[in-house]
Amino acid sequence: MSRPEHWNAAQAGRAPEEMSWYQAVPTLSLEFLSAAGLNTGSRVLDVGGGASRLVDALLERGVENVAVLDVSSVALGHSRRRLGRDAERVQWVVGDVLEAPLAGDLDLWHDRAVFHFLADRGDRQRYVDRLTETLVPGGHAVIATFAEDGPTWCSGLPVERYTAVGLSAELGDSFELVDDRRETHTTPDGREQRFHYFLFRKG
Repeated sequence: MSRPEHWNAAQAGRAPEEMSWYQAVPTLSLEFLSAAGLNTGSRVLDVGGGASRLVDALLERGVENVAVLDVSSVALGHSRRRLGRDAERVQWVVGDVLEAPLAGDLDLWHDRAVFHFLADRGDRQRYVDRLTETLVPGGHAVIATFAEDGPTWCSGLPVERYTAVGLSAELGDSFELVDDRRETHTTPDGREQRFHYFLFRKG
């Protein structure tokens, strides 16, 4: 099964609020984006943003250049319907971050729970290449993965877990770790998942 098929099937017939990764308010993502200098003119890409409420919060803050990329057209459809006419203010990209055409000159790259699904080393290197290609010098990446004591599987797929040292090694010398913080996420059915959020600056 391809990635689009997997993620469309996982979300078909289910409300976003029922998915394990659902957050009513993406608090830590917003804190890290603010620390990275988020403003109304920032060029922001939310990788794997799907049905996330981050885009709502960015629009509420007046951010004028927001793109949301997801491999699942079903997930993006949830967000577009939720936003109504405000959806016209967003660039929606259906595609895999490893392959989809991405606009360059990004100030901020946000990824909550995509990178940790890349079990193949070549896929991880391709992700880093795309991040490096699209982010401006001095731009920032907010990447959240399962922590070292987080789940080993999610949505029927194995995941990688990261420490600050581990993720810094994956991104390489072009990126400086600015901040990192752990978060305990409670799923809609009451389970706890340990996440680790990282803020990197591109040199």
